[in-house]
Amino acid sequence: MSDAFFLPDGDGFLPQVHSTGPWSPDFLHGGPPSALVTRGFERAFPDDFQLTRVTFELLRPVGFTKLTLKTEVETAGANVRRGTATLESDGKPLLRATAMAFRKVPVAVEQEKETPPPLPATLPPFTFPFFLTKVGFHTSVDMAYAEGALGASSVAVWLRMKIPLLPGEKPSPFVRTAIAADCGNGVAHVVDFNAFTFINADLTISLLRRPVGEWVCLQTRSMATKDGMGLADTRLWDERGPFGRSDQSLVIRPRNTPET
Repeated sequence: MSDAFFLPDGDGFLPQVHSTGPWSPDFLHGGPPSALVTRGFERAFPDDFQLTRVTFELLRPVGFTKLTLKTEVETAGANVRRGTATLESDGKPLLRATAMAFRKVPVAVEQEKETPPPLPATLPPFTFPFFLTKVGFHTSVDMAYAEGALGASSVAVWLRMKIPLLPGEKPSPFVRTAIAADCGNGVAHVVDFNAFTFINADLTISLLRRPVGEWVCLQTRSMATKDGMGLADTRLWDERGPFGRSDQSLVIRPRNTPET
């Protein structure tokens, strides 16, 4: 077991136990695979371009098998570039993603200043209590509730990675954001975790600027309908202020319901 979410393995990556998610000990949390794809997009775009939007479609649960990542820049304009990526196992697609990046140019505009939620240094630590394993994603991140509490549908929670995505590699701000953003539905509950599953089928992250620091704050509101659909809508903060948004479409189902 390595103190990282993944280990390199030839042309692919091996998930480590730190990536384990809350729904099953056999499947990964959505954050580490999303972060792995984000890392691939960052490497595909030139340094003078910044990621502005990444959308992930979670096609199947990601298990503890060797993962390979295919990334392609489909359009390479002077100011806007677009890319696609597929995360696979044994040739089977598990996650598909699209990304957009803008070329950075200096522009004389005033950015509105906003005060972030109470900072993590002033708050008691928190650990997800509902994971099925002793070691997993919940033990690989630091967390602190700044507004609300577990079980509320509207909260603000700070989160940071305790271990790197890959051994010896410092996570980029966008990798840290992808790890955190997939937790929106986990920190703000609109239904009872013990009675329902509420797994996100996708994740979209829209970025205004490059985040700073190790901590990312999710100011999240979760919503649900009687048709079994939900949405986790999140405003993303760092210690300087807001830097983007993320959204997750949720599939809400009663637990222990037979497949039909």
